[in-house]
Amino acid sequence: MSARGWSVALWLIGSLGPCRPRAPQRDAASTPAAVPGGSPQIELPADSPMLSSLKIGEVTARELSTDEVVSPAQLEIDPGRLSHVLLPVTGRVREVDVRVGDRVAAGDVLLVLDSPEADAAIAHYEQSEADVLAARAGLVKATADRERVHGLFAHDAVARKEVDNVDAAHAEARAALVRSEADRRQARRRLGLLGLRAGDRRDTISVRAPIAGKVLELHVAPGEFHSDTAQPLMTIADLSVVLVTADVPENLIRFVGLGESMQTELAAYPGETFAAKVVRIADTVEPKTRTIKVQAALPNPDGRLRPEMFGRVRHSRATTSMPAVPQSAVLHRDGGDVVLVERGPGRFEVRPVRIGARSGEWLGLAEGAKVGERVVIDGGLLLLPSE
Repeated sequence: MSARGWSVALWLIGSLGPCRPRAPQRDAASTPAAVPGGSPQIELPADSPMLSSLKIGEVTARELSTDEVVSPAQLEIDPGRLSHVLLPVTGRVREVDVRVGDRVAAGDVLLVLDSPEADAAIAHYEQSEADVLAARAGLVKATADRERVHGLFAHDAVARKEVDNVDAAHAEARAALVRSEADRRQARRRLGLLGLRAGDRRDTISVRAPIAGKVLELHVAPGEFHSDTAQPLMTIADLSVVLVTADVPENLIRFVGLGESMQTELAAYPGETFAAKVVRIADTVEPKTRTIKVQAALPNPDGRLRPEMFGRVRHSRATTSMPAVPQSAVLHRDGGDVVLVERGPGRFEVRPVRIGARSGEWLGLAEGAKVGERVVIDGGLLLLPSE
């Protein structure tokens, strides 16, 4: 190569400089810049597409509870409003007058049963009536005999033995009347249980609803013969009031008292709350979950609330006013909570906060932000680098 060629080659090499890879440029918003004496700051260019993805809102003052209890819950039937219908006697089912889901009133006929015990019960009552009449007549005669013999004895016309005999007969007549009246009362109660009346001449028994409510279960059909009077044939429940059962952690049970109100939220009805009243707090702690069962009565006049529905309950006593933001505004960073406070167009301050209360979708801030400050309430994760 000529001297002129070497000169050109050396000039090209020198002008290129050392061959090193160029470091990638980090987005200005990916690393908050520390401000002397303050919190880290994030700045975005005016034309950054991130700005359109952010939602800004003001810190507002809200009345929030500092002792709120939130627990999962489930709706249940009140055992005191549940009735299992049994047969009063054995017999064959002639007809069933209800179906599952029917609403019945107390005293409505549920089914009709063919049973020879109907006639037997009526006959027993009529016999007991006759026994009472006979016993009364016997007592009248015994009383008259007693008075007559005592009169004769006063004039020394009869011996003392005769007096003792009529006294004993009078006492036995009185006892017979008491026994016959007791037997009649029992026979009358038996008629009432069977839905019969004295003078009826039939061999059927009508089984009636003991309470008003809905038929939830039905285990009987016409033509079946049932001899087990301890086996329920149907279940009726009054669902005008249901129970909300919640498992409250033992460290929060001190905040709940009998008669206090609980707000119930159900998955079936998002956005709605239902007020319930605490009626029972269990006396024992569930050892595995360390929770205590709390039950509250929940009115259900229109029947929208159904047993086994899931949801949660909220309970609080005292409230206090404090700065509050939506839950989406608070971000978790470096082991703590922060919010992004707007300091100007495209400028945000990463400010630590301390949560003082929780209520629904709102968080109360005990420290870190003031009412009226503007914060990022949605999209804040886009501004912070991944941990």
